[in-house]
Amino acid sequence: MEKIVLGADIGGSHITAALIDLDKKNEITKTRCRASLNTNAPVEEIIDAWATIIENTMNKHAGRPAWISIAMPGPMDYKNGICMIKDQGKYGALYNVNIKEKLAQRLDFSSDAISFRNDAVCFLQGEIFSGSLKGMDKAIGLTLGTGLGTAYIKNGEAYDADLWKMPFMKGIAEDYISTRWFVNRFEELAEVKIKDVKDLVDNHHNSPYFRSIFTEFSMNLAKFIYKFVRKKMPLAAVIGGNIVQAEAYFLDDTRKYLAQMMGYSFPVKRSVLGEEAALIGAGSSL
Repeated sequence: MEKIVLGADIGGSHITAALIDLDKKNEITKTRCRASLNTNAPVEEIIDAWATIIENTMNKHAGRPAWISIAMPGPMDYKNGICMIKDQGKYGALYNVNIKEKLAQRLDFSSDAISFRNDAVCFLQGEIFSGSLKGMDKAIGLTLGTGLGTAYIKNGEAYDADLWKMPFMKGIAEDYISTRWFVNRFEELAEVKIKDVKDLVDNHHNSPYFRSIFTEFSMNLAKFIYKFVRKKMPLAAVIGGNIVQAEAYFLDDTRKYLAQMMGYSFPVKRSVLGEEAALIGAGSSL
């Protein structure tokens, strides 16, 4: 089992886990498990929910993995496994908690064999290895969901760009490029509260504000990518995360607006690996 690790992706609303074959650097079939999370729950409830999915994944294959590698949004002390998320509407109970130690205790697993990495970094690492940007050595990645994740590739290795808090328009980037923006902006325009972008697409397609909100988002995203490109000078970008499920309503416009700003057509690709990107990126980057 020394060539098999467990990769997990913990987001703002879910956890997904699968066993990864390090020799092949791909997901072992029929080992993936996923569950929704109450991210405002107490510490022990959150840790137990994570541990349950990890245990279910382990039980789908003979033996026990040598390592557990977890993709997790920041801010966080990744080396020591201490969560630093606060005032983001998620995981408030985990602030300043050593989640690595707590998870190790709950799983009866060595804390030395559990690692945390930034989720956007894992996403981009996976896409570079076997996804939309396979083999590329100079690229950027964005994960669009409950928060905004950003990463860049340098010499074949992915790093956290940490641009979610970059000053942007009248606030920070994540204020305008996240599920939160869609929820707040649609309520402002339509006086209707939505749960997330999926809710918007599924249940409010006929709203007179549906087209305009995606047009506005496309412009926001293009402006942000333009600033990101100017910082890192990549050859291409890849986009993932839950909001990408609605790509039909914003991605072409984003490319168009970005081309107008850049003066040429810059490659902005959608993730081909989806959730698998972060799992493979986490597992294969040990």
